[in-house]
Amino acid sequence: MSVKTLRKIPLEKFVDLKVDYAFKQLFGTEQNKNITKVFLNALLNRTGSKAIHEISFMSQEFGSEHVDDKQSRLDILVKTQEDLFINVEIQLTNKFDMMKRTLYYWSRIYTSQLRKGMGYHKLRPTITINICNFSLFEQSNNYHSIFQLFDNQENFKMDDVLEIHFIDMNKFIKQWYAKQLDSWEDVLARWLMLLGMVDGRKEKVYEEIYLELEALAMKDEELFNAFNVWQDLSQSPEDYYAYQSRLKYILDEAAKLEDTKYIAEKEGLSKGIAQGIEQGIEQGIEQGIEQGIEQGIEQGIEQGIEQGIEQGEKKMQTEIALKLLKRNTDIETIVELTELTVSEIHELKELLDE
Repeated sequence: MSVKTLRKIPLEKFVDLKVDYAFKQLFGTEQNKNITKVFLNALLNRTGSKAIHEISFMSQEFGSEHVDDKQSRLDILVKTQEDLFINVEIQLTNKFDMMKRTLYYWSRIYTSQLRKGMGYHKLRPTITINICNFSLFEQSNNYHSIFQLFDNQENFKMDDVLEIHFIDMNKFIKQWYAKQLDSWEDVLARWLMLLGMVDGRKEKVYEEIYLELEALAMKDEELFNAFNVWQDLSQSPEDYYAYQSRLKYILDEAAKLEDTKYIAEKEGLSKGIAQGIEQGIEQGIEQGIEQGIEQGIEQGIEQGIEQGIEQGEKKMQTEIALKLLKRNTDIETIVELTELTVSEIHELKELLDE
């Protein structure tokens, strides 16, 4: 192999593999199964008899058991030759719901194994891998965190059914630039370099990472193959369009979240709701809204955040909207802060004007 034959496109044309569409095209397809196996073995540090030798791609859809259940769509779900389930999720931006979302997905996969008449002892371990382009654990300098079920006093493992990995790409990039990593010895570092070389949000390519990847690919056959698939994906008009559309959607959603935080603070809806939005609406606002209707939104929302804005009842949203309308808040702002439509808010405004 000649180094000159490796790169076929300009660096600025490479897609960001941290965008879920691109990630799934490289690691979530049958034709790239060998690449996926090597990547998973590197991430889970499985070698020899513990190595993953075979995987089957499973359905990424988890339907609802009940009408109102939340739908789930996984990025990648595989089953190994040992009947281990491995879910890989890639996150370009922080929606502030990573912990709860991770446990929810893990539980759905784990319990989906159980069939009528099947004993609990037959449930197989489930591994969740989260690759995040943001930091979750400020208390740790590690870019790779692993969580399992341990006794918090004597530190012995309860069971191996749960294993959750978090990869912090920001910390990884910083450590790579600080020359704290040896990609020639650390196989995982090579694959994370592949994921970290392009930053779609900043429209930036780390050329220094590319140069090292290029040299590594000459010695690593699967990395070389992955590099070629990545280039083919990047120069396919259909895939590139789908990638750009997905990237735009992700960035737009992130911007909306930031705007909502700003509007909430600007309108004085208390620090409670601003923090609730920042934390992914994890705590909910049911109790806070009930008290907020009596005491004022500024004081009431601080009490709550228990079940999330998206679970709020229509009556609750209507009362919030009415209070905001009385304060002459513009309709666009009210739409951002409630689940009501523009037409519904107009109807409320007409009632107030009568």
